Amino acid sequence: MANSPVYLDHAATTPVREEVFEAMKPFYGPRFGNPSSTHRWGRDARAALDEARERVGRCLGARPDEICFTSGGTEADNLAILGAWRALKAKGRKAVVTTPIEHKAILGAVHQAAHEGAEERF
Repeated sequence: MANSPVYLDHAATTPVREEVFEAMKPFYGPRFGNPSSTHRWGRDARAALDEARERVGRCLGARPDEICFTSGGTEADNLAILGAWRALKAKGRKAVVTTPIEHKAILGAVHQAAHEGAEERF
């Protein structure tokens, strides 16, 4: 046990739970398809994606159309920060508040908001 490695970077990536891996496995092989395509493989992928949205929505008390899957943390940060900034900018809000020690993805989104007219506050 003393020689077993300990992984301490779960903020960057983490192992996939076995049941999630098993559910996803067909889409890495014979059933792969773009969920935006109209062919059978695409329709199968879309059905699985829609089912996942419904299941996540039920867990969170949200409608499936309120669930947005992203490719990772940076995309999610951009979507949340810039989406909120753009919505609030239309209502006259001017500031985006953060800390200088935030992750680079957060600071990048805040800097983009500043480029669009936001006042950055640290």
